[in-house]
Amino acid sequence: MKNQSIFLPAFLLPFFLISGIAAAQDVTFETKDVEISKVFRDDAIRGTQAWNLVESLTTEVGPRLAGSEAEARARDWAVLNLNNFGFENVRVEPFMIEGWRRGEETAAVVSPFPQKLAITSLGNSVATNPNGIEAEVVLFESLAALKAAGEGSLEGKIAYVGHAMQRTQDGSSYGHFVRLRSAGAVEAGRRGAIAALIRSIGTDSHRMPHTGNMSYSSDVTPIPIAALSNPDADQLERMAQRGEKIRIALTLTPSHTGVVESGNVVAEIPGTDLADEIVVIGGHLDSWDLGTGAVDDGAGVAITMEVLRRIRDSGLKPRRTIRLVLWGAEEVGLLGGYAYLDKHQATIRKHVIGTESDFGAGKIWKITRSINKEAEPVADKIAELVEPLGIATGSNDARSSGPDLTPMNAMGFPGFRFVQDGSDYFDLHHTPDDTLDKIDPSALDQNVAAYLVFVWMAANSNVRNWGWTSAD
Repeated sequence: MKNQSIFLPAFLLPFFLISGIAAAQDVTFETKDVEISKVFRDDAIRGTQAWNLVESLTTEVGPRLAGSEAEARARDWAVLNLNNFGFENVRVEPFMIEGWRRGEETAAVVSPFPQKLAITSLGNSVATNPNGIEAEVVLFESLAALKAAGEGSLEGKIAYVGHAMQRTQDGSSYGHFVRLRSAGAVEAGRRGAIAALIRSIGTDSHRMPHTGNMSYSSDVTPIPIAALSNPDADQLERMAQRGEKIRIALTLTPSHTGVVESGNVVAEIPGTDLADEIVVIGGHLDSWDLGTGAVDDGAGVAITMEVLRRIRDSGLKPRRTIRLVLWGAEEVGLLGGYAYLDKHQATIRKHVIGTESDFGAGKIWKITRSINKEAEPVADKIAELVEPLGIATGSNDARSSGPDLTPMNAMGFPGFRFVQDGSDYFDLHHTPDDTLDKIDPSALDQNVAAYLVFVWMAANSNVRNWGWTSAD
């Protein structure tokens, strides 16, 4: 077990706060809150319980596929720990989703060079027939090339689509290449293909294929789709360069299990004079089923739970309510985010600002935001306070505060995002390699320190509108 920090006792804080601190520094924030944020920050860097929390989640629950029994156990795990921490209003907000389970998944080149291939079904894929299929493969270098193929040109064949996703610190190439995963089966099926294979949406060179959700269109007959590991995709492309036809045998037996339950777990630290206003943080509880979901998104769950725990244990009361949301069913279409928005529609304008931790377990290196001029002074102070943690200030054009807050952001909810170092994130993302050993405890501590600054400053600032773009 990782050593826990020695947190500043609550009874010392009042003494600390009256020791010569001026009443106010800026109309948007109080000097005392700056000093409290520094204490939170500096204590977190000395060590937190974040690693212990993600270790507990990934060991005691493991993989947490949306709508599964394991995801339900993750909700139980969260409720138990949050109640033990002494939070108020701990609850599960259930919602229903369409269930999906992985089955058998095998692939092999039949000719001209017989050998097995490392594949995995994409989430929501339909199955082949139980005995599998065998067909010629037609290779395309990109989704655009597939779309350029003539109608009916793939009749009775398997479509393969490659790409060249590049490693970036902020993961900015993912948004472009993930379109292949989403649309590949539809575009291949539209041209008559009986199945589709794609190069994994990832940046690693291991024989670990990347799963992830895909979707169908009502005007195209669904066909099965799987991802090849990057080395296997390379192998297939080298075979094609020799000019011979390639035949592949493919068996996928996933199943759709009907309507099942998922849910969001919610806990709060109630506010004082502005208790009806809400600052939101959180991560998503579900994961894909190949690894243990340590990086995606056990780390985010642990970081944000630890932030609230440390604030509560301090004995300090924020002006605004701080709400932790551990979303369910993120991996299958941000369903927890949409369910949260639907349930809280009547009070959504009381959510003043928020952010989600869902980009791995690396150190934060940049802040992005989308706020108005009224909020800029407090945001600038937050940036100043986290700069000693190695965090730079980015642009004021963040389109999202995190995946599960995207539905709210689309309604005008202002954005604030801590950007982690994602240089290796898409090596691990949605693979069997997403496991606890990939996490550096000190990186989690740095994340906790940064989020503490943001949450405390946001919950106590004098800013009443951070930039709701559709403000009444």
